[in-house]
Amino acid sequence: MSSANESQPEQLALIREMVAEAKAKAPKAKPRTWRGAAVADELPVARVLVNKGVLHLDRLFDYAVPAELSEAAQPGVRVRVRFGAGGHRVHGGRREGGGLIDGFIVERRAESDYDGALAALAQVVSPEVVLGPRMLALARAVADRYAGSLADVLQLALPPRSARAEAKPSPEPLPPPAVPEPGGWTRYGAGPAFLRALATGGTPRAVWTALPGPGWADELARAMAATLASGRGALAVVPDGRTAARVDAALTGLLGEGRHALLTADSGPEKRYRQWLAVSRGSVRAVVGTRAAMFAPVRDLGLVAVWDDGDSSHGDIHAPFPHVREVLELRAVGDGCGFLAGSTSCTVEAAQLVETGWARPLVADRETVRAAAPRIRTVGDEQLARDGAARAARLPSLAWETVREGLKSGPVLVQVPRRGYAPRLACERCRTPARCRVCAGPLEAPDERELHCGWCGRAENAWHCEECGSFRLRAQVVGARRTAEELGRAFPAVPVRTSGRDHVLDEVSDRPALVVCTPGAEPVAAGAGYAAGLLLDGWAMLTRPDLRAGEDALRRWIAAASLVRADGQVVVVAEPTLRPVQALVRWDPVGHAVRELAERAQLGFPPVSRMAAVAGRAEALEAFLEAAALPADAEVLGPVPLPGRRGEPSPGERALIRVPPGSGAALAAALKSAQAARMARGAQAGDPIRIRIDPPDIG
Repeated sequence: MSSANESQPEQLALIREMVAEAKAKAPKAKPRTWRGAAVADELPVARVLVNKGVLHLDRLFDYAVPAELSEAAQPGVRVRVRFGAGGHRVHGGRREGGGLIDGFIVERRAESDYDGALAALAQVVSPEVVLGPRMLALARAVADRYAGSLADVLQLALPPRSARAEAKPSPEPLPPPAVPEPGGWTRYGAGPAFLRALATGGTPRAVWTALPGPGWADELARAMAATLASGRGALAVVPDGRTAARVDAALTGLLGEGRHALLTADSGPEKRYRQWLAVSRGSVRAVVGTRAAMFAPVRDLGLVAVWDDGDSSHGDIHAPFPHVREVLELRAVGDGCGFLAGSTSCTVEAAQLVETGWARPLVADRETVRAAAPRIRTVGDEQLARDGAARAARLPSLAWETVREGLKSGPVLVQVPRRGYAPRLACERCRTPARCRVCAGPLEAPDERELHCGWCGRAENAWHCEECGSFRLRAQVVGARRTAEELGRAFPAVPVRTSGRDHVLDEVSDRPALVVCTPGAEPVAAGAGYAAGLLLDGWAMLTRPDLRAGEDALRRWIAAASLVRADGQVVVVAEPTLRPVQALVRWDPVGHAVRELAERAQLGFPPVSRMAAVAGRAEALEAFLEAAALPADAEVLGPVPLPGRRGEPSPGERALIRVPPGSGAALAAALKSAQAARMARGAQAGDPIRIRIDPPDIG
C-alpha cells in the first residue's frame, strides 16, 4: 500500500510535465479572440454570411482565418464569429469583442475588400459542408423575389445541426434503377412520352391534372423513378405528412428501400437531419417531403415536383414567406431540370404556366375522366326551400337517399366547412360577388356598417348588382359544429367517425360508416374507396372574402370527391349555376382555372399582376410608402384598417401595391431597400412595418 501511495505524486508530476510540453509545442490563443494566433498561410480571409436576418445587414462579412482552423474552415461549413464590436476595439491588428453569432463560410479569399482590421473566426462548428454553391444561389434568388434576407431564407432551407447525426456515415449510393413501366401514365395522352423524356435525360415541364382515385401516388413515384433511371435526382414536395407517407409507400413498393429520403417534421430533428445529410452527401438521390423539402440539396437534380400546389400548407409561415411552387420554378430554371405541378384540380397559377408556354398540360381525355369520376348531383337554394327534410334536419332529401344507398355497400364521406369561414358579400338574387367600382376589390360591411372596399377603402353608397340589377346583398355563415351529432341521430345504427383539426384520420375501413371531416382532413377509405359523398354548406365555402374562394372550394370538393368510387355518387349542397359548382359537375378544373385566369387578367388581379401587402401603424405606413421608391407603374390600393380581434381596436392599416407583369422584381427590390433603410435608422424596432410579396389573402 505504501509503494502505491508514493507513486501517485510522481504520476501527477509526469502528467503536469506532459501538459506543459504540449502547450509549449502549440501555443494557443484564447478561443474567443485568437489574440496573437497566426493566420492561415493560404487564403487567410473567409467571407462569412452571418445569421442576422435583418435587411440592412443582408451582405457578407470578411473574417481572418486562424492557421489552426484553416483546414476545417472550408466554404459551406458552419462557423461562429464575433459580431458588432465596432472599429475602435482593435488589438494587435485584429478586431476583438462583440457577441458570438452563427454563420456560414461562403468563400475563402487571398485578401479582403475591407481596409480595416478583421476579427478572427471564433470557431468552426462542424467540418460538414451544408451550404453549397447551388443552395446559396437558390437562397439568394428566393430572398430577392420575396424582399427578404439571405439569412432568413437559410433558416428555412437548412435544418438544425445534430452532432450525433453528423458522426454517422451515410450509406453508399445505389446504382440507378431500371426504367419503370408507364403504369397509370398510359391514361394520359402525353403521359408515356413525359416518362420517356425523364428517363432519357430530358427536362420536360408539365402541369398534371390527375384523375380521381388513389393512382396519383404511384404515378408520381414512377415519374421520380424514371428520373433516377437517367442517373439524376428527383424531388417531390407534398402538403402534409399523410400525403408524404402515401408517396413514400409508393416509391418503396416500386424501387425498394434505400433509394429515397423522407423529409417531414414527423421524423424528429435527429432523424430528419440524418436523412438530409444522406441527400447532401449524395447517398440518396430522391426526396419526398413537406414544405421545407423544397430546399433539399438533391445532387444532379433532374425533376422537381409539387403535389396540390393550391394547398395553403405550401406557403411558408415564416419570413420571407416563400411558396413551394415558386421556389421549385426557380430550381427548374437554375438547375435546368424538369418540373411537374400535379393535382386532381388546377390552380390559376398552374393554368398560367400552361398559358404562357412555360409548361405543357398533362391531362386525360374526356371519356377517361368520365369513366373515373363519380356522378355529381347538386342541391340549390330553390330545392332546399321546397324540401321539408332539409328544413327539419339540414340534410336534403337527395342527400338523405344518397347516404342511405351508399351505406349499403361501404362508408360515406361527409365534408363540412371549418368553423370560422366568413362569407363575402354577394348579390342575394344571382350570387355575383359585390366588388368596388374603382379597383374591383371586395366590398365589406363590418358589424353591419356602411359598405366600403376591402382593398382601397373607398365607401360604396349606391351599390347595385351589375348582372341582375338587384340592390340586396346576402351574407350567411352556416355552422357545422353539430353535423356529426345530427347525422348520428338520423342514422342511429351506423357508426360516425370524425376527422378534423384536433384529430385527423389517415384511413378508415371499407365497412359502412359515416365519416364527417373538414376540408383537407379526409381519410382514405380502404378498398375501392367511399361508396358516396356529401359536400355540405357549399355557400359558406364559396362566399369567403377571398379572391381564391371559388378556386379553393372547387379544389377541396374535387379532392374529397376523388376518394369516392367511380360508380358512386356525390351530392354538393350549393347553387348549381355558380361557376365552381358547374366545373365540379363537369369535372373540369382546368376549364375553371383558364376562365378565372382570363377574368383576373381583365381586372389586373394576381397572378397576372404582382402584389405586395404592406401593413403597420397608420403614420408609419404612410411614411414608409412615401419613402419607398416604387416602380413608376405601381398602383397603391388603400390603406384600409386591419381587422382587430373582437372588441379590440384595429391594430393598424394595410396597403396593397400592384404592378403589371415584368415589374415584380423592381417592386420587391424597392420594398426591400426601403425596409433596410428603416431598420438602419432603428425605426423598425418599436414601430414595425410588415411586408409580404404575393400575399395569399387579399380579399
